[in-house]
Amino acid sequence: MLPNLLVPLADEFGLFNLFRYITFRTGGAILTSLVTSFVIGPPLIAWLKKKQGKGQPIRTDGPETHLKKRGTPTMGGLMILLATISSTLLWVDLTNAYTWIVLLVIVGFGAIGFGDDFLKLTRRNPRGLSGRRKLAAQFVIAIATGVAIIWVTAAPLATGLAVPFFKDVLIGLGWLFVPMAALVVVGSSNAVNLTDGLDGLAIVPVMIAASVFGLIAYVAGNAIFANYLQIHHVPGTGELAVLCGALVGAGLGFLWFNAPPAMVFMGDTGSLAMGGALGAIAVATKHEFVLAIVGGLFVLETVSVIVQVASFKLTGRRVFRMAPLHHHFEKKGWAEPTIVIRFWIIAAVLALIGLSTLKLR
Repeated sequence: MLPNLLVPLADEFGLFNLFRYITFRTGGAILTSLVTSFVIGPPLIAWLKKKQGKGQPIRTDGPETHLKKRGTPTMGGLMILLATISSTLLWVDLTNAYTWIVLLVIVGFGAIGFGDDFLKLTRRNPRGLSGRRKLAAQFVIAIATGVAIIWVTAAPLATGLAVPFFKDVLIGLGWLFVPMAALVVVGSSNAVNLTDGLDGLAIVPVMIAASVFGLIAYVAGNAIFANYLQIHHVPGTGELAVLCGALVGAGLGFLWFNAPPAMVFMGDTGSLAMGGALGAIAVATKHEFVLAIVGGLFVLETVSVIVQVASFKLTGRRVFRMAPLHHHFEKKGWAEPTIVIRFWIIAAVLALIGLSTLKLR
């Protein structure tokens, strides 16, 4: 909004030229979403606690240490969504189609998560929406996202799949790009959701990934930087850096209240929306494979669940003491802060590896 309002006045007020620069607006988005989180956080948490009473249902078959968290409210993801969306709308160029696509993914997946959290609370059951209904709703939104990205992206990039480490490789998928994009968005969304099991565990890796993809969006959207790094130039994606900045600021604000012991849980409202956003940004910037590296922690958590289920169905034995992976280490006796911080370190290392793909061509 601000660039649309103020840039036309830059000839009269030179200071308004700052709003032409994505870097300046990204910094503004970070600070705005952070302050917004601090402002709305306490009243939102108080309201959630009043409405939810007993808080998020705790699984009786989970780690025993989780029982002491009974009474903690959930749906804290609303804080992240409100801060991210309001900050993005304030600082982004509203004529940019990519930002609207990702914002709609955030709203759509956030709504699915909200419905899931609401059912958990009203039924006092930790299962919420059935898996089939949740996946069906996610794929509807993700398929629409893939079609929209094709619509706003110029050929041959529109339906192309870029491969990291190779500067000129672009695999043309045609309309198969849509199901591929849908799988990336839905997979990313649910991977973040599976990781969200300990205080602060998911939000920091999400911020790390958002920071990396903010940089990727910026260079992919800039013809000079894209040519220098020999990556595919996707005009218009630079504005997604502003949205990534808003997501980072909102994540920092949420972490203030989610740091152990958490005052509020993110819930599916936040985890599904943020994971979906990361997936959509990766698809738009043609860095789908890089997301699997940068978000490798989310991949590990997801694979641990798949391996656990497959092993139990095929052999009747469990590979891990409990899945996802962070629960396995809880069962081994690791303290929650130890698991969380070590997983943050893994996420940071994987992010650096993912960033290296920008130069290793």
